[in-house]
Amino acid sequence: MADATEIDVDIDVQEILLAASQHDIPKLRRLLRAHDAVGNPANVKDPETGYSPLHAAVAACENDDEEEEAATNGNGVQTNGEGHNTSGNENENVQAAVQTVKLLLQEGAIWNDLDLNDETPGCVALRLGVTEVYEMLVDAGVRAELLLNRLEGYEELEDDDDYDDGKIVEDAEEEGEELKPDEELSVPALVQVTRTSTTAPIQPEATETDPNVTSTRYLTSDLSFQHDRLLDQDQNGVMMAWETEIMAKSAKQLLPTPGLRVLNVGHGMGIVDGFFQEQSPEAHHIIEAHPSVVAEMKRKGWADKPGVTIHEGRWQDILPNLVTEGVMFDAIYYDTFAESYADFREFFTEQVIGVLEQDGKWGFFNGMGADRQISYDVYQKVVEMDLFEAGFDVAWEEIEVPKLEDEWNGVRRPYWNISKYRLPLCKFMD
Repeated sequence: MADATEIDVDIDVQEILLAASQHDIPKLRRLLRAHDAVGNPANVKDPETGYSPLHAAVAACENDDEEEEAATNGNGVQTNGEGHNTSGNENENVQAAVQTVKLLLQEGAIWNDLDLNDETPGCVALRLGVTEVYEMLVDAGVRAELLLNRLEGYEELEDDDDYDDGKIVEDAEEEGEELKPDEELSVPALVQVTRTSTTAPIQPEATETDPNVTSTRYLTSDLSFQHDRLLDQDQNGVMMAWETEIMAKSAKQLLPTPGLRVLNVGHGMGIVDGFFQEQSPEAHHIIEAHPSVVAEMKRKGWADKPGVTIHEGRWQDILPNLVTEGVMFDAIYYDTFAESYADFREFFTEQVIGVLEQDGKWGFFNGMGADRQISYDVYQKVVEMDLFEAGFDVAWEEIEVPKLEDEWNGVRRPYWNISKYRLPLCKFMD
């Protein structure tokens, strides 16, 4: 497996980083091609900062002149004192950065690689307000995710092993460019459909003190039920009370009137199911896979609530039976823990269409990539494309998320680190 730091000569690394920061495309192209035989020089790292060439190219857009900073409008855009944007060296620098980033992505640069400050190139672009570069990196992430998701589908046809490790991986290859043999085995992880932070350049191997979050491990773990949170045995947040407003709005959109039939996949703390009950549904089905949660539901009397039917087990096993029985719903909500994006895609491409009424609505807890803004933006676009392909329209409502610093005390890793939640509402296309 090729190592991103395989170029051992420091001067070569610094030359590549310098050319990237100066947006010297001819020189950068020569350096990248000259060292192509020893790995991927587009992903070398500065040992002091952890900067890759992509980081260097984006960071060079920062304006270090204090006088020029004083003349900006607060968004990194230079003005003439009357609020009008000015063109000049700054715009030229951004356009040079755009071309440099384009070259690096074409050469296989990893779009979500992390520096020593825990920032991806996209994080740097967002912080500096370099919108055009940021959107380029988002699009690169989308292409990479779509490619890897499709490759994953092909691999499933050739491999009968279950996919239950909950990791979505991506490659930095541009659309249409061939993967190099050694790079196929070294792709950075982006996100899990779980409430855990998973954006890392390379997913580390699990250890006893820092195990990976998997569906199998979660379903066999001991859970801790607290008044404001539900944790697994590794102190991962399965569900937390700060999500209450999000759940309330989701439930209201899905069940706007009484007397409807609703299915919730993943009970957790029961927050959204409580709001569903307030709408007096005709039928309220709940699928829950964790035996401890099922036991807690029964202890709290959920089995005796009006219209409630509890299905014990994984939705992958329950939903096909409901389809066979002809059970239909007006609304569906999906909020599982430690499942992969492949699982989620299977849910709405293979199962929702069999149990949702033609004029029905469905939604999901939209926490994919929520540990950083660029990952969240990437996955919104990926989901939109996959939903469209499956025959669904989706509308988004942005909700401000309060400051959550104190919420993570005692939680292994924060699974939410952005300011706005995008609430999805999905319907069949007309």
